Amino acid sequence: MKIGILTAGGDCPGLNAVIRGFAKYVYNQIPNAEIIGIQDGYRGLISGEFSKLKESDFSGILNIGGTILGTSRQPFKQMKVEDQNGESRLDQMVKNYKKNKLDLLVTLGGAGTHKTASLLSDAGCNVIGLPKTIDNDIWGTDVTFGFHTALEIDTECIDRIHTTAASHGRTMLIEIMGNKVGWLTLYAGIAGGADIILIPEIPYDPDEVCNMVTKRYESGKAFTIIAIAEGAMSKKEAAMKKAERLEYRNGEATATNRLARYIQENAGVETRTVIPGHIQRGGNPSPYDRLLSTELGSFAGKLVQEGNFGKTVAIINNQITYNRLSDVAGKTKYVDEDNQMIKIGRSIGISFGDGKKFKGI
Repeated sequence: MKIGILTAGGDCPGLNAVIRGFAKYVYNQIPNAEIIGIQDGYRGLISGEFSKLKESDFSGILNIGGTILGTSRQPFKQMKVEDQNGESRLDQMVKNYKKNKLDLLVTLGGAGTHKTASLLSDAGCNVIGLPKTIDNDIWGTDVTFGFHTALEIDTECIDRIHTTAASHGRTMLIEIMGNKVGWLTLYAGIAGGADIILIPEIPYDPDEVCNMVTKRYESGKAFTIIAIAEGAMSKKEAAMKKAERLEYRNGEATATNRLARYIQENAGVETRTVIPGHIQRGGNPSPYDRLLSTELGSFAGKLVQEGNFGKTVAIINNQITYNRLSDVAGKTKYVDEDNQMIKIGRSIGISFGDGKKFKGI
């Protein structure tokens, strides 16, 4: 069996651990299997950058961040766009899959990667997906590898900012990755003891945020910690179209700096913003993510052994299972307002910037 493997989209901790778990299962359980590394994600599949990998290539990478295969982003919207020769990127990928006589393609990636994987599956390629993203937003799985490591990094960031905020009596806004969903901000905010948590799924009222800061100051608490997702938006912005929102922000990609200025001007407190940025993606995976990645990777090997293609691996209720690629593609797992963590947050006095009160768990 000739198996191609690639990593696509943004990097995250645990990619190498998954690759290793998959490879070790294949080499130990599937006789005469051959693993072909595809360089830089779908770009390498489009351009035909393939290389045979030895068993030794997968040694010593369990605890290493990033990906030994390289990665890139390939816009999903361009996959079916034909060039001057009438050939699309999807056509080129299918052609190279067949040209290199692959029996299977394993894709490690997030939402966009899964959408393209589903296209390849529909086009006749045997594909198995693995759920990678620090955003934890892939539909059909309770958790994705990379999320817990990023959560630890963000929680430590909030912990460290606490001491500075308390020492200087400042309101600190920590901008956490999550353009469409707020899982990372929600979990890190609660784990780090944030006073206010702002996520994309719950548009906030800037005046409500100021009121919370003012109440804390009046009660003798001179500092406030705000965990804000990069995709968080005010109620006013939420009612706008994307182009209108960008114009309203006057070139600022996120609402963080605007909100910080608004708080300083209207609540009369000193504010600062902190943006951990790509630090959240980098570095070695946590022990939890190493275990999860090994479990997911080896289970993908089991699906290969069974010939169970067109699937993506998942964790549901602590049980490892799978979903059909066609069921996952194009869907996003959002934080529901009735999520248990939202209710717990409200119950302990955390504000989500919307003025709503705790109504029971």
